[in-house]
Amino acid sequence: MALPLCAYALFKNGGDDSTWRVIAWCGFFLVGLTDLFDGRIARSRNQITSFGTFLDPVADKAAIGTAMIGLSIQGKLWWWVTVVILFREIAVTVLRLAVIRGGVIPASKGGKLKTMCQGFGIGFYILPLTVWAPWLRWPRDAFMAFTIAITLTTGIDYFKKALRS
Repeated sequence: MALPLCAYALFKNGGDDSTWRVIAWCGFFLVGLTDLFDGRIARSRNQITSFGTFLDPVADKAAIGTAMIGLSIQGKLWWWVTVVILFREIAVTVLRLAVIRGGVIPASKGGKLKTMCQGFGIGFYILPLTVWAPWLRWPRDAFMAFTIAITLTTGIDYFKKALRS
């Protein structure tokens, strides 16, 4: 329900309205926070299910994908970055479906770091930081390069674990 509102804010006034981009960032941030708290609550109450273990990363991918595709449509994020990251995410999701009978492979610490980096990296593109301080392009892009590297590394690791199980 929240993702369409986030996308709406991201595209409002052509996507160049700083106020609406901050609103979009706040929306995506809240989506990420609710995901974080949902997982903590489930663990604290020992209500972890295979369905939830599978669905949680799918929700993460939906949020990241919505933001990345929106930013790429607007020309604020290179399409190749969106394609590489979403290809990895879709490939891992398909792999999870293929091996689900043998049990869900839980997210690793690297996978959790990857999700956090993707969230922050995309956030740096959603916020109009380079409008306020153009020199922030370099650190923003460097962080995204790191995010791509960790995304690919954890994807390869996930495939290795799946092949071993």
